[in-house]
Amino acid sequence: MAELIQYKCPNCNGGLEFDSNSQNMKCPYCDAEFEVQSLKTYDEDLKADEDGNMTWDTKAGKEWEAGETAGMVVYQCESCNGEVIADETLGATACPYCGNPIIMKGQFAGDIKPDLVIPFKLDKDAAKERFKSYLLNKKLLPRSFKTESSLEEIKGVYVPFWIFDSDADARIRYKATRTRVWSDSRYRYHKTSYYSVVRGGNVSFKAVPVDGSSKMDDTLMESLEPFDVKEAVDFQTAFLSGYLADKYDVDAEASIDRANERIKQSTVESFRETVTGYDAVMPESVSINLKNGKSSYALYPVWVMTVRWDGNPYMFAMNGQTGKFVGNLPCDKGLYKKYLFRTLGITSAITMAVLSAFWMFM
Repeated sequence: MAELIQYKCPNCNGGLEFDSNSQNMKCPYCDAEFEVQSLKTYDEDLKADEDGNMTWDTKAGKEWEAGETAGMVVYQCESCNGEVIADETLGATACPYCGNPIIMKGQFAGDIKPDLVIPFKLDKDAAKERFKSYLLNKKLLPRSFKTESSLEEIKGVYVPFWIFDSDADARIRYKATRTRVWSDSRYRYHKTSYYSVVRGGNVSFKAVPVDGSSKMDDTLMESLEPFDVKEAVDFQTAFLSGYLADKYDVDAEASIDRANERIKQSTVESFRETVTGYDAVMPESVSINLKNGKSSYALYPVWVMTVRWDGNPYMFAMNGQTGKFVGNLPCDKGLYKKYLFRTLGITSAITMAVLSAFWMFM
């Protein structure tokens, strides 16, 4: 029995049909036409594209040496169940995640020791000043936020990160289009040409970070990047003195998907910059094979601030190495409406002015 081959339209993914008049494959949905041989070659190339191999050696971290954790204790928040590690002289403190009091749980033991740590370069006073600067020129911020909000807690926290290094062989296929538009006295015409563009090459990735704490918001942590891992040093417990260390609860193996996603996105964007001369370019298939992929366990310095206003907590964070500051702010709905109406009003005024000028010269 003959095999029925059904080609899909590269434009709209509809089923193609053979058109006897043009002797081409034609899409009944978008009217696109494709040469039979070109379509066959394209379909074979798509089937030949591989998914790639993105596996890692995740033997990160080290074993604690005898007596190395003697002065370290674990604190646990009874509200959000977050756990942090600190030296035993810390005393009473508040949870860096939700601001509620945390209590000593007991001596720290188990888990693995970090390979690297990036020491804090900016102190608490610098974090406070950056917070004040962050509030400046925020036009939609409620006026009472600056005067009535209270900075309840500011803590230096070493956040656990799994960092991934690897070389990658990549092959990416992009779907590209060029559109030509022209008209005559009766009609306006659009002609779109479709292209399959392939890019391949080698890329090296160093210290791709993935947050190892489920309590720390990944978007917030990634917004603090980049951290300069060149300034990282071998971990010693002395770096924890006066600071908290978040206890990782997402291991290296569970972080692989996020690392692969970041590597894939970065590769697609990097190779995309070499595809020029088209009106639109979209990735169609991505094949990445990793070589010598390995992971390390590192602690990154972050100042975490909890601000309470109008009964709600707001979290802010500062990169303790570079000073980059991020956080979520409340929005004054009344100011937002005024700003929106004013913006729409300006847009409408410009539109009316253009239309008036147009009619004057008709």
